[in-house]
Amino acid sequence: MTLDRFYPIFDNADWVERLVPLGIKLVQLRIKDVAPDVVRDHIRRAKLICAHHDCTLVINDYWQAAIDAGCDYIHLGQEDLDDADITAIRAAGLRLGISTHDKAELKRAMALAPDYIALGPIYPTILKKMKWHEQGIAKLTIWRDQIGKTPLIAIGGMSIDRASGAFDAGADVVAAVTDITLNESPEDRVRAWLAATR
Repeated sequence: MTLDRFYPIFDNADWVERLVPLGIKLVQLRIKDVAPDVVRDHIRRAKLICAHHDCTLVINDYWQAAIDAGCDYIHLGQEDLDDADITAIRAAGLRLGISTHDKAELKRAMALAPDYIALGPIYPTILKKMKWHEQGIAKLTIWRDQIGKTPLIAIGGMSIDRASGAFDAGADVVAAVTDITLNESPEDRVRAWLAATR
């Protein structure tokens, strides 16, 4: 399965419904701190719109809800790995993406034979307080050498202007969050991303 080079991440199904129809082919739903029934509703809505537009939907963290909803892809951070039932995830046929920040995390992630590896934050990010400082473009090249043909995703502070540098350094995919959702015209920004990455 080849992943699209542009990978927006949204915190609710409203964004998915609004922007996926513009031509997005890979999207992550990353919901935080809401009740389980709300999570299920957002997953259901996102799954419907993605199915209609032939877009790969990745669910962040909520692996059991993703299994229950019949989703195709789950993304887990390192803390999520501590509690996730990888056997159940694989038995359900879900593909698996994993966040990494250092070589120990990368080794742990690769032992699980993931379907992609994410490295970040490549640049400083305003999205969340992180114990990790910016990783820098050069680290993408190191990761590329370490993971072979496993798809590599660059995340954190990414913009259209910075995307080409990430691709040149070895990333297969660039993830974007606030560059879209905080833009005065998210629709225009998505169109510009699509034009720059296709």
